[in-house]
Formats: sequence, structure tokens, C-alpha cells
Amino acid sequence: MFTKNNTQQQPEEKHCYYCANNCNVDWQDTQVLQRFFSHYARIVPRRSTGLCAKHQRAASRAIKRARIMGLMPFVKQ
Repeated sequence: MFTKNNTQQQPEEKHCYYCANNCNVDWQDTQVLQRFFSHYARIVPRRSTGLCAKHQRAASRAIKRARIMGLMPFVKQ
């Protein structure tokens, strides 16, 4: 009988951008916040962004706040 090799490659571990750079989430910093939403202007989930839970919540709030203030789009056209 043939056996399969069960050594699968582990996906590369993503590190939180804010923890790695030791900075805070700011709703006015739209250049950094654009990393965390898709080209459809939807907020990307934590498993894709690599943020920790604390900073994912803060980034979501910051994106929503920046949208209300008119700095970021609600939808792409």
C-alpha cells in the first residue's frame, strides 16, 4: 500500500501591523487603513489582514469613523 506524506506546508504566520510597529490605530491615517479593506471598500476579516483581535476592532472603528468624516469611501465606483 502507498501512504501519503502528511507533511503539509503551514501557512506563513501573519503578524499584527500595529503590534509590530508599536503604533496606535488612527482614523485620520487613511494610507495605513487602506491596507485593511478590499478593493470593493469592504472591511477585510482578521484572518486575511493578520491583525490581532484588539487592533482589528480598533481598525474597524477607525475605518467607519473615517467613512463618516468623508476621508474614505463607503463604496467604490
